[in-house]
Amino acid sequence: MTQGAGQGPEAERTATLRDFRVPAYVHETGPYVHSTHPGNAAPAADEAYPEGYPDGYTPTQRDLPVINRGDTLQVPVEPAPAAPAPQAATGPGPLYVVGDVHGYLDELVLALQEQGLIDASGQWCAGTARLWFLGDFTDRGPDGIGVIDLVMRLSAEAAAAGGYCKALMGNHELLLLGAKRFGDTPVNSGAGTATFQAAWLLNGGQKTDMDRLQDHHLQWMARLDAVEMVDGYLLVHSDTTAYLDYGDSIEAVNDTVREALTRNDADEVWDLFRKFTKRFSFRDEGGADAVRSLLDTYGGTRIVHGHSPIPYLLGQVGSEDDEEGTGPVVEGPHVYAGGLAIAMDGGVTMAGKLLVHELPLDV
Repeated sequence: MTQGAGQGPEAERTATLRDFRVPAYVHETGPYVHSTHPGNAAPAADEAYPEGYPDGYTPTQRDLPVINRGDTLQVPVEPAPAAPAPQAATGPGPLYVVGDVHGYLDELVLALQEQGLIDASGQWCAGTARLWFLGDFTDRGPDGIGVIDLVMRLSAEAAAAGGYCKALMGNHELLLLGAKRFGDTPVNSGAGTATFQAAWLLNGGQKTDMDRLQDHHLQWMARLDAVEMVDGYLLVHSDTTAYLDYGDSIEAVNDTVREALTRNDADEVWDLFRKFTKRFSFRDEGGADAVRSLLDTYGGTRIVHGHSPIPYLLGQVGSEDDEEGTGPVVEGPHVYAGGLAIAMDGGVTMAGKLLVHELPLDV
């Protein structure tokens, strides 16, 4: 495949095949690899679409860059003992949300351990706590299938302990499903010929993820909800109002998305992927009104999303010319749009931070 502008061999990552054991890890941050494609940085996207995305917008180009994080030392540990016996329910436990993981399994394990959600062996240890992943488990990073396996296992362990671990549908789940189901089948992209396979590769698709993808992974991804409400927080993956195109209630949106995937029509799934790829609806002037349009329709007092890295929302986009050679500074979730929106994608793919955070925020 011909590489797009600003892409080099550094942007290609090779996953390491790993067994089901959860690794301990240490990593060193490496040099930046910053793509200069006009769709990659928020300022460039603004210049290209000053009035927002046009109706014909389609994600046929590489969406966001990957910045080389350096080598990761992976130290396997012995398989964990059996899951603990169920605990007596004492009411809902604390609520945590996780931003985009994009295959960075080691970073996810450390972040979950730091929050006390899993122990040193990688098992659920948070009792009745509730954990929500906001989507985008694969692509760009080295071990997307390992991430999905971990989330699926923690879902069972958390339920046995009286809590839960659940996940939302991200645009990269749609992209991986489409690449597996439709491959090089041409789709009506609205901007010329496109295929899921080409879009998947352009947006960080990892061959090792595709090689290890099994039916139970596909079934799990296809059944994920697109929108959920928890404790007054409206949880979505993408910072877009496109959800309104799929229903006027949370149940209707989730049913519509699942039914579209069940029909298995390449053009219909592509349109779904295209809309879930839109971003920045809440960021600029009118952003608070865009958030309110979702809250007024689906309920809730605040929206929580992933998808758009916080460094892009803040205009802090790294480059390979940075003197210190470190990533963007991300301390935690970003609250914006008049306090109505909480962004959770810390930019792990650009040497930022993989965020796991408890709600409500201490702000």
